Amino acid sequence: MNAPLPHAVSNGAEIDHRKLFQPARIGAIEVANRVVMAPLTRSRADEAAGDIPGSAMNIEYYRQRSNAGLIISEGTQVSPAGKGYMATPGIYSDAQVEGWKPIVKAVHEAGSKIVAQIWHVGRITHPDLTGGAHPVAPSAIQPRTIAYTRNGKVDVPQPRALSVEDIASVVDEFRHGAANAIRAGFDGVEIHGANGYLIDQFLRDGANKRTDSYGGSVENRARFALEVVDAVIAEVGAGRVGIRLSPVTPANDLSDNDPQAVFGYLVEELNKRGIAFIHFVEGATGGSRELPGFDYAWARRTFKGTYIANNGYDGAMAIAAVESGRADAVSFGRMFIANPDLVQRLKRNAPLNTPNPQTFYAPGPVGYIDYPTLESVAA
Repeated sequence: MNAPLPHAVSNGAEIDHRKLFQPARIGAIEVANRVVMAPLTRSRADEAAGDIPGSAMNIEYYRQRSNAGLIISEGTQVSPAGKGYMATPGIYSDAQVEGWKPIVKAVHEAGSKIVAQIWHVGRITHPDLTGGAHPVAPSAIQPRTIAYTRNGKVDVPQPRALSVEDIASVVDEFRHGAANAIRAGFDGVEIHGANGYLIDQFLRDGANKRTDSYGGSVENRARFALEVVDAVIAEVGAGRVGIRLSPVTPANDLSDNDPQAVFGYLVEELNKRGIAFIHFVEGATGGSRELPGFDYAWARRTFKGTYIANNGYDGAMAIAAVESGRADAVSFGRMFIANPDLVQRLKRNAPLNTPNPQTFYAPGPVGYIDYPTLESVAA
C-alpha cells in the first residue's frame, strides 16, 4: 500500500525550511504552508435530505486533512440544475449552509483555512440528477459523455442553450453561493472554471457556438466567466476569490482552437481585478502534463496574485516549483485522499499510502476516513 516519495532531500530539518512548508498569504487569507488540498468530489453528502453535507463522517474527513495550508472544498453546486454527480453537496439552501458550518469549524480548529469551490456543471448532467431540470449550456451541443445516476450509466442529453436572461440568473446563483459560503464560515471561494463545466463551456469554442455577446470573439466567450467573477467579488471581496482553470484539458469532451488567446485574455482580466489566486490544472486533468496550447510560465509572470499549480505533482516537483518561483503553492488531489497527513509525510520524506480508486465515490467511511496516518502506524 505504501510507496516511497522520490525526494532528493532526506534531511527533515532541511525540508522544513523549504518555501512549500512556510507560511504565506493568498489574497486576504493567511495560510500556514503552501500545500493546498485540491477540490475532490467524494459523493458522500446526504442526497435524500437535499444534498446536505455535515455528517460526522464528512467533518472527520476534512478535519484529518487540515494539515494543508489551504483546503479547497469538493465542488458544491450553486443550484439544483448545477448538479452533475450523485451525492454532491450544494451551497444554495439554508440547510446546506448549516451543514457546512461544522466542517468549516473543524478545519479552523485544526489550524487550516478552507474555501468553497462553487460549481455549475452546465451540460455535464442528466435530469435524473437535477430533479428533472434539463441540462443547460452556452449552445445546444451534446457532449460525448455519460452521467452516473441511480438508474445506472446514462448518456448525457443534448443541452438547452441558455438565453441572455438565463445567463444573468446563473451569475446570480454564483453570487448567492459565494454569499452562502461566507455565511457558513468559509475563508473565501474558488469559482470552478475548469474541466469542461459551465464556465469552461462558455470559454472554449468547442462548446460555445453563440453569435450574441457571449460567443464568437475571445472577449465575448470570456464574458460569462468575468461576470461571475465580478458578482462574486462584489459579494465577498477580491481578496477572498480564486478561480480554477484548465486551458487545454480535454475533460468532458471540451476543446478550443486557440487556448492561449482566450485564456490569455482571461488571465489579464483577472489580474486587473486583483483576485486572490488562479488555480491552474497544467495539462490534461489527471493525465499528461505535456499538452501544448497554453503558456503557464507566461501566466505566472502576468498574474500578480497567487499561482497555485496542479496536476501530477509529487513532493520533489512541488518543492522545486515553489523554490524556483514557478508557482506560489501546489495542490494535491489523490495524494490527499490516501494521505490525510500529507504535509507531515512530505516533510519527513515518508512513504505514501496508495489511493484506492474503487472507494473514491463509494458511500460510507471505507476509503474516506480510514487511511492510516504516520502516527497511527507508529502506535
